[in-house]
Amino acid sequence: MNVARLNMCHGDREWHQKVISSVRRLNEEKGYAVAVMMDTEGSEIHMGDLGGAPAAKAEDGEIWTFSVRSFEAPLPELTVHVNYEGFAEDVRVGDDLLVDGGMARFEVVEKLGPDVKCRCTDPGLLLPRANLTFWRDGSVVRAKNAMLPTITSKDWLDIDFGIAEGVDFIAVSFVKSAEVINHLKSYIAARSRGSDIAVIAKIESIDSLTNLEEIIRASDGAMVARGDLGAQIPLEQVPSIQQKIVKLCRQLNKPVVVASQLLESMIEYPIPTRAEVADVSEAVHQCADALMLSGESAMGRYPDKALSVLSSVSLRIERWWREEKHHEPLELEDVSSSFADKISEEICISAAKMANKLEVDAVFVYTKGGHMASLLSRCRPDCPIFAFTNSTSMRRRLNLQWGLIPFRLTFSDDMESNLNRTFSLLKARGMIKPGDLVIALSDMLQSIQVMNVP
Repeated sequence: MNVARLNMCHGDREWHQKVISSVRRLNEEKGYAVAVMMDTEGSEIHMGDLGGAPAAKAEDGEIWTFSVRSFEAPLPELTVHVNYEGFAEDVRVGDDLLVDGGMARFEVVEKLGPDVKCRCTDPGLLLPRANLTFWRDGSVVRAKNAMLPTITSKDWLDIDFGIAEGVDFIAVSFVKSAEVINHLKSYIAARSRGSDIAVIAKIESIDSLTNLEEIIRASDGAMVARGDLGAQIPLEQVPSIQQKIVKLCRQLNKPVVVASQLLESMIEYPIPTRAEVADVSEAVHQCADALMLSGESAMGRYPDKALSVLSSVSLRIERWWREEKHHEPLELEDVSSSFADKISEEICISAAKMANKLEVDAVFVYTKGGHMASLLSRCRPDCPIFAFTNSTSMRRRLNLQWGLIPFRLTFSDDMESNLNRTFSLLKARGMIKPGDLVIALSDMLQSIQVMNVP
């Protein structure tokens, strides 16, 4: 795995702090560079904790009560708490209530003050703090959701926690506009000067899609949260929307994560369905930077097998893509903001084309700020990219991007010295061998070299 995601909807900060400490300890002991991503809860409407129960099963025809009242554990039978105080006022009799993006469905049949009586029309499993969306006349009801803040008071406390713990990424839920991203970046900068925490926009609502390009331009990356997105738009639109987001992120040189229900069946079973394997393959084919497990690893019975399947399928598809020589034309949007950036961009495009034409064994990129490594990843050369940076935190951040194998290296002013130390390091690990053809790039010197490993 490359990144450990902490979902702040679940657990408390003490529990999350222990996970962060464990990741850092393993990084230190094993030489890993696993990054930590903190995912804010957001202002979504969701259920409570089910009175401590791990799950509840809703059967067809059952009448459940969704209430804004607080209850002592255990909860009354067939009752769930809803976190949004205006819930009972906003729903109408006849509305459809979707739980967790449609894992269960109810029809509102009666309203009794703070309680909403609902008949289960699609049975399913109810999980603690599952998201709730309600549909009316074939469309999701957005009026109240649009008025809720993107970042809640709890989120700001969680963000303070993340800054104090030095997480690598903060993923913002239900982003509505670029203004939210810019505000959060300013807040992080004021709270922790010199911090390089990256902000990831989760695309999971109609509002996110309406302002998609401005949100992605303002962010340091994006996540296609297909579960919640599929609860707000027709399911048949999700695949094309996913492809649109992935393509736009690559054009704008922003890493993109495809998430939600990739291997959902592996929560209960040791092997995935063939349709799930095809879904993973399609995300790889679309050139997503990363694929994310959620319930499969957080609460599934086979977390290690799910990760193994995700890795093996992804690597096999990429290997087949290389073997078939499916090189895409490198017609990418100019993302440079200065003349120096333009030079770096042209160097990376030339290096990727050269790597494919010469069939080199690896590309080395020496980068302080990570920009040239990111540009090279965007070009998708058909070989490993070894990225060397003098920053430990930057090494972890680079781990999110496609094809990058990051290392920390104390740079010398002498490029030949950097190359020799790199050769020694990778040969000792069996990653290269004498005679291999490599291309070396540097954003310090804005240079490109082709050579054989001594």
